[in-house]
Amino acid sequence: MDSWTDTLRFAFQPVVNLTTSGVAGLEILARPETGDVLAEARRDPELDGRLAVLAFRAAARKEALLPLYVNVFAGTLADLGGLTPLHDAVRAAGRLPWEVTIDVGPPYTHVPQQALLEAIGSLRDQGFRISADGVGDGDVPLRLLTDMAPDLVKLDASMLARPAAVRAMRTLCDQMAALLCVEGVETELQCGSARAAGAQLAQGELFAPPARLPAAEVYVPPRSTGLAVTPRSGPSVREFVRPAALLPATASAGQVRALLTGSPEVSGVLLVDTNGVPVRSVHRSRFLLSMSGRYGHALYSDRPAAKLGDPPRTVGVDATAWEVLDVVAVGGRDRTSDDVAVVDRYGRCVGVVRLADLVRALAETRVEEAAGLNPLTRLPGSDAITGEVDRRIADGRTFALTWLDVDHFKQVNDGAGFAAGDELIRSVGRLLQHAASDSTRVGHIGGDDFLVLADPEGLSPLAVSVLDAPWSAGGRPVTLSLATVLCEPGSVTDHRQAASCLAPLKKAAKSLSGASWVLGRAGLPGHEILRGVEAATAPAECAVAEPGRG
Repeated sequence: MDSWTDTLRFAFQPVVNLTTSGVAGLEILARPETGDVLAEARRDPELDGRLAVLAFRAAARKEALLPLYVNVFAGTLADLGGLTPLHDAVRAAGRLPWEVTIDVGPPYTHVPQQALLEAIGSLRDQGFRISADGVGDGDVPLRLLTDMAPDLVKLDASMLARPAAVRAMRTLCDQMAALLCVEGVETELQCGSARAAGAQLAQGELFAPPARLPAAEVYVPPRSTGLAVTPRSGPSVREFVRPAALLPATASAGQVRALLTGSPEVSGVLLVDTNGVPVRSVHRSRFLLSMSGRYGHALYSDRPAAKLGDPPRTVGVDATAWEVLDVVAVGGRDRTSDDVAVVDRYGRCVGVVRLADLVRALAETRVEEAAGLNPLTRLPGSDAITGEVDRRIADGRTFALTWLDVDHFKQVNDGAGFAAGDELIRSVGRLLQHAASDSTRVGHIGGDDFLVLADPEGLSPLAVSVLDAPWSAGGRPVTLSLATVLCEPGSVTDHRQAASCLAPLKKAAKSLSGASWVLGRAGLPGHEILRGVEAATAPAECAVAEPGRG
């Protein structure tokens, strides 16, 4: 063995799930006491490959059951065409390849891209998962990143100063069915920014520094707000995935017992076939109860553990939290505490979700949503709408943002009374909700002011419904004013700029007589009068036109 191995040590840094606050895996970091073996490994693929094997063996000696992240340079994979020695080492240690993620790191310059993609394909065929490391601060081409189709993208923390870029990367990750991790998080502010931008995972000194022993506990700042949840879909199951305890389908009951008794944090074991597909689910309490009964150990110890398991409950990685609850609801009550296996598009287990995590998060979400609802209309406030505006901007979607209010509302309240005014506001809110399509978001931002976020094609029917309704308060006729800004991709950078574009349109709408509606386009001067009459000239009322049509 080369002398440099005598002074080479390894440290472990946890990868943290920002939703569950649990450890999702351990990255193994080489820490040479002398020399710069990493610089040598960058130039020597054989050496880099040996480092990967040594890193894994160092983790195996610590008996870490968590998923592992092993660093390899992109040039190494392109040159070697895979990591057969690492695959052999994983199998020899009794671990499964899909419990190991290969962190493919820069530099990518001058690396033969086709050879790299073929090597990544070979690793996937062996069962390994792939992470693209150093994104944002490295030299990975965007085209290559999409061709790699990684399971995880690791983004440098310096990108948190550019939230639009992080949100765009989250959108790209969703398209690739990948998770987004932010590296190098050192402050609670950075952690909050990572969460707000949509990152599901993170690592850095804030949570736990690299250490010679795997961290038993990590610090994760509490969430300052609830999860961002769309009304009909709910949060993604990806946000709740925990590491799974996996054993081969042929494992004996004695092997499962040894794993459970040695790892009190493990709530159950999944038995998987040679492809990583769950075939049986072993629940901790039920299994240990069977083993601890009279003659239990003698009866079951050498028998297949599958005999004491149940059919696994599984959901796809694209499922929502509500869909997981539907899966849990099917079957006997004695299985409500079972872990639910999360599987990828090949049916391989990528982790588990626990019912307690889902119930806690969804309950917090509902409390947060309730706190943000307007008590008069039970509609969400401005935060919900502006957050959705930012998501649509990050997604590159065209949208229409509309402000709506009651004309001369103070006079309505003074003349008809506040009770009649409140009932009018409730009626407007009910009609907006009834007329809204699935993609439309309606918010009540206070007083007589409403915000409506819609796709352009869904806006005109809603506007016509609202403007043509015979509004009144205490027997007095009432009219409404609408102002809409149409935002195409690239025309605004965030919700603040969209609101800034909307402000002069609101003023223009209020200057018209009768029910009014004006439409402007972000980044372009002027506006169209779609409904209403100008006080000076008093022409006939304009017909409502489709947004975008002259």
